Amino acid sequence: MQRLYDSVEPRVMDEDMLKLAVGEQGPQEEAGQLARQEGILFKDVVSLRLDFQNILRIDSLWQFENLRKLQLDNNIIEKIEGLEHLVHLVWLDLSFNNIEAIEGLDTLVNLEDLSLFNNRIAKIDSLDALVKLQVLSLGNNQIGNMMNIIYLRRFKDLRSLSLSGNPIAESEDYKMFIYAYLPDLVYLDFRRIDDHMKELAESKHQYSIDELKHRENLIQARLDDELARQVELEK
Repeated sequence: MQRLYDSVEPRVMDEDMLKLAVGEQGPQEEAGQLARQEGILFKDVVSLRLDFQNILRIDSLWQFENLRKLQLDNNIIEKIEGLEHLVHLVWLDLSFNNIEAIEGLDTLVNLEDLSLFNNRIAKIDSLDALVKLQVLSLGNNQIGNMMNIIYLRRFKDLRSLSLSGNPIAESEDYKMFIYAYLPDLVYLDFRRIDDHMKELAESKHQYSIDELKHRENLIQARLDDELARQVELEK
């Protein structure tokens, strides 16, 4: 994996870079030429590609308030930041960077597809706000603890997960563990999960899963009680 500053000159994400990208990626016909002459409003842009730009830091994106798709792969980004205004984002690609921690995604409540492939991430966390998450790519990172899989149970819409190239993928029970603990998953490492294998996995881990479900139900009951108390207090 590349090391920061080894062979590239880091660039700053600024207004000039964004204007150039929007101009190049905008419509090329007569309407596009007119838009370039009058100036393209960042708030009207719904898709933005900023790959292979040697970007070190995410910045200056606050004007892209209606952006739905953002491509930031193959840069030298070390930290997820500067995305808090992109509340309509559905698709985010941060693969092939130098990111060490999942963070800065708390406002992206509409995100459905997230790629953090080929970074330096060791723990799956801080995704709680992504309640619509369907596709998560975390292959080629440094995730070594199988308990990270348990965290993903809260994402009820998650259908595709990629974790190949991590230390946990070398575990003998890797696939069966995931099949059992994430029963709604359809694809693992870009392969469709066989229903028969899923049944075998659930049978193998049934005792542990039943115990986990019991704990989850107790926690949910406490949360429901607390919410009911708050509602009563507000009344």
